Amino acid sequence: EIERTKELILIPTTCGTGSEVTNVSILELLERHTKFGLATDEIFADAAVLIPELLSGLPFAVFAASSIDAFIHAIESFLSPRATDFSELYSREAMQLILTSYQKLYKIGKENVGELMETFLLASTYAGIAFGNAGTGAVHAMSYPFGSAFHVPHGESNYVMFDGVFQYYQKMSPQGKIQKLNHFLAQLLNCKVESVYSELDRLFQFLLTKKSLRQYGMKENQIPEFSDIVMTKQMRLLRNSYIPLEKEDIQKIYQTIF
Repeated sequence: EIERTKELILIPTTCGTGSEVTNVSILELLERHTKFGLATDEIFADAAVLIPELLSGLPFAVFAASSIDAFIHAIESFLSPRATDFSELYSREAMQLILTSYQKLYKIGKENVGELMETFLLASTYAGIAFGNAGTGAVHAMSYPFGSAFHVPHGESNYVMFDGVFQYYQKMSPQGKIQKLNHFLAQLLNCKVESVYSELDRLFQFLLTKKSLRQYGMKENQIPEFSDIVMTKQMRLLRNSYIPLEKEDIQKIYQTIF
């Protein structure tokens, strides 16, 4: 049993994890080629302090992966079966802050990202509150074994999974809550509903070049192995998937991004 004996003050130094407002910490198990979430109320912060100046030296690649991770926290928690009116408020606000800031960054240039860092930091915390209540889903579940095996930064590995997972959601349940999400995103992105995911991909690729699984060194015959790991080790996250996913579904998604 964990015993809390000290005051815990958490100060984030990236704009991605949101862990300063959650009870979740991630452990990377190198020998098992995967990551596990440790969730216990004893690691809730007594206070979370946001200091944008601490992010002033953040390398752009780290910023890009971190902020994309925060966006995926927000969008996955919005679609989670555990989402509530409360968590959705934070999901929507985080998505709005991140996407409007990406659009500004596209106009002013990457070298001026420091002007927007306070907004990204706040958005990351909002997304942390959202997924701390509603959870993340299949994107995170599928990214953990891949990221661990090929030493890919967490936000980047989520980005690799994102489009494949959400296109699969769209294909399998287009009339569900994803319809509401897509209309919300279309307003933010000022695009047609059917262009939402291509527009998101355009913004993400401005920040970070997307690669296929094979470009990281993954072999096609590893897809069943990775799918097994997801089904056996990441059910905590898969339970928050927008739609129920079986091993065959996971394999199909991996195949589309291979």
